[in-house]
Amino acid sequence: MALEITDSSLEDVLKTDKLVVIDFWAEWCGPCKMVGPIIEQLAEEYRENAVIGKVDVDNNNDATSKYGIRNIPTTVFIKNGEVVDKIVGAGTKKIFVEKIDKYV
Repeated sequence: MALEITDSSLEDVLKTDKLVVIDFWAEWCGPCKMVGPIIEQLAEEYRENAVIGKVDVDNNNDATSKYGIRNIPTTVFIKNGEVVDKIVGAGTKKIFVEKIDKYV
């Protein structure tokens, strides 16, 4: 299951040496509902090699602002505290897997 990341937990999540994948989403966002199940699958499949979580943009303004999220869904890939890649909009599982595999 994908980790629920909040403004207060973000810094702790980033303390890992693993790849961190964050899906910025909202309940009312149609494309987010397409990406959600993919993120959940990836969280299970990559639980040993990556931290995969979700930030609800409606309830976590600090995290959303920190990464300059203007459109959702946006998925940010972070390695050693630095954004190394991102996907803006809905993508296929294949696209997410290719990005994760590139950084784990």
